This record gives sequence, C-alpha cells and structure tokens, in this order.
Amino acid sequence: MARIAGVDLPKNKRADIALTYIFGIGLTSSKEILATANVDPAAKVKDLTEAEVNRLRQVIEKEYKVEGALRQEVTFNIKRLMDLGCYRGLRHRKGLPVRGQRTHTNARTRKGRKHRIGSAKRVTK
Repeated sequence: MARIAGVDLPKNKRADIALTYIFGIGLTSSKEILATANVDPAAKVKDLTEAEVNRLRQVIEKEYKVEGALRQEVTFNIKRLMDLGCYRGLRHRKGLPVRGQRTHTNARTRKGRKHRIGSAKRVTK
C-alpha cells in the first residue's frame, strides 16, 4: 500500500485520482506531480513500483505544502483575521458565512440547527 504524506492511498484507484486523497492536492496539481515524477496517471496505485512511490513522495515533500502543515497555515490565517477584528474575522468568530452569502434564509451549514424562540414545545393532555 502506498503511503504518502501520512495518507494511505486507495489501492484500486488510478494514481491521479488517488493523490487527491491528500489534503492540499487537487486533480490539477495531482497531474503536475505525476508528470514531474514520470509516473503514468492511468496506472493503479497497487501497480506502482516502490521507486515510483518514492519519486512521488519526494516531489510532494519538495514542492507542495500538504496535510498537517497546510491545515496549520489555514488555521493561523483564520486566527489572524479574528485577532485583527476585520469583517471576515468577525464572521468567523460568530460562525456566520464569510463570503457574502445571505443569512435570512439558508446558511444552515454555517449557523447550525434552528433554535426555537419563545416557548418550549407544548405538551397536550
């Protein structure tokens, strides 16, 4: 099993799709990595040789920020916005949509479940 950047790549997927399981690598960067490492994008992960996996690992370590380091950078960027007190930081702090979406309706993913205002649920006798 190929393990790159702390992620086990699925065996039965094509190499270009399997690399997208790594946080920070999409389909475009996956194809660039495979071209740089001289690996066939159509090859299944289980068919890759150890040398090819090592070449992929080296290219990713050298040129890309992935997994833990990238997650940490994103977290620090959000924390910096919140510390600055800018509009985007305030929206992050309040748990509201950051990029201008409406909140009168929708935005349930960001806001969470609806909260009842007023009385609790009435029990009939």
